[in-house]
Amino acid sequence: MLYLVPTPVGNLEDVTLRALRILKEADVVACEDTRTSGFLLAHYGIETPRTSFHAHNEHAKTPHLVARMEAGETVALVTDAGSPGISDPGFLLVRAALEAGIRVEALPGATALIPALTASGLPADRFVFEGFLPPKKGRQTRLKALADDARTVVLYESPHRLGKALGELAEHFGDDRPAAVARELTKKFEEIRRGTLAELAAHYAADGSARGEIVVVVGGKPKDVPVRTPSR
Repeated sequence: MLYLVPTPVGNLEDVTLRALRILKEADVVACEDTRTSGFLLAHYGIETPRTSFHAHNEHAKTPHLVARMEAGETVALVTDAGSPGISDPGFLLVRAALEAGIRVEALPGATALIPALTASGLPADRFVFEGFLPPKKGRQTRLKALADDARTVVLYESPHRLGKALGELAEHFGDDRPAAVARELTKKFEEIRRGTLAELAAHYAADGSARGEIVVVVGGKPKDVPVRTPSR
C-alpha cells in the first residue's frame, strides 16, 4: 500500500488527523529529506522508521520501495512541504506502484499553490498551474504561450530569481497585468503582495531580500487585449 501524505508548508498545525494516523501506522516513511520530516514526526511523537526518497535517488529507490510494498508493507510518501508529486518527487513511485498492482491513496491536505491563489484576489474559478518554469531552454516559449491564456496563472519561483522572473512576466504579459506574490505562507513572516507585474518587479528587484518558498499568481489575459511582443 502506498499513501501520499501532504505535510505542512510552514505551520506544523496544518496537518490532518488522518495524515498523522497514516504516518504512525506505516511501516516506513519515505522522505524527501529525513531530517526535515524528522522535525514534524518528532513534534507529534511519531517514531516510524524513515528512508530518503528525493530527486537524486528516486530512480534507484523506487524498485526497493515497490518490493517492500509487494511484500505487504505500507509506505507513506512525504516531501519537505506540501503534497507529494506537486513539483516534488512522487510521480515515479506512484507509476511504478500502480504498474505493480499496488493500491495508491492520496490524502488531501497542504499545498502552497491553493492558499496563494485564493488569497491573491484574482479569479480562481479557472487557473493553470505551471510549477517552476524552465530555467533556460523553452522558458521564453512557455512565457509567450502563457501570456495568451485567459486563465489565472500560478507559478513557483526561487527567491534569487524572483525579481528577474517578474520582469520577464511583465515583458511578455504586459506591465499592467494584475498579479500577486505569496511567500512564507503559513509562517510567522507570511507576505502576500499584490499589484501590477511592473510594480511587483520593481519592488522585488530593488528589495532583493525575498526569502522562503514563493508562489507567483498572475491574472489571465483580458478579452480583446493583444499580447505585447517583447522587444529585442
